[in-house]
Amino acid sequence: MAPERLPRDAIVKRVAAELSHGDYVNLGVGLPMLVAGHVTPPKQVVFHAENGILGFLPTADPANQDPDVFDAGFRPVSLVLGAAAFDGPASFAIIRGRHLDAAVLGGLQVSEAGDLANWMRPDRGVGSVGGAADIARGARRVYVAMEHTTRDGGLRIVRSCSYPLTAIRAVDAIFTDVALIRVTGTGLVLEEVAPGWTADEVQAITEPPLTVSPDLRELPA
Repeated sequence: MAPERLPRDAIVKRVAAELSHGDYVNLGVGLPMLVAGHVTPPKQVVFHAENGILGFLPTADPANQDPDVFDAGFRPVSLVLGAAAFDGPASFAIIRGRHLDAAVLGGLQVSEAGDLANWMRPDRGVGSVGGAADIARGARRVYVAMEHTTRDGGLRIVRSCSYPLTAIRAVDAIFTDVALIRVTGTGLVLEEVAPGWTADEVQAITEPPLTVSPDLRELPA
């Protein structure tokens, strides 16, 4: 019987710990959006949404939310002191000008070279890349937060992506419900595993070979 996997909150909490004080960070739709709720003082991170917001947090009280203030995933958010709102061209100037320190994106597949596919599943035949292609190329660091496999056990960390690509050689690290894997110039490095998991068990559900870090440690639950 396979060991228990980490819950979604544990994945995003580990991503939040990776961010540095003062970072400007874009959060993708879905699981990455939860990262904002796990950055705690004294660390301060400025979150960016490509629809034109710089400086927001998840709305704590939905009853008092402003219906005109939401992120790129149409999730209500609250502006922080000093926040800015602007149009789409200005927002993408921030992205394309490489002013984002990091981006946290969801993933359907990530290759051993750091290629990212996250906008369409061919079996469904529909999808929208949105701003993800620009963000994946414009952010200085790109973190992918996702479940390690599909619901039916299909592999998501693969030798080569079979889904339409979002960006080539863009991903720096993959955060999943069983592991933290760094993408390096010489391949994938397994740095952390979920409690109860071994490197061999992670390798069994990962297509490319993993190099196990000599400092392999346990992910916080």
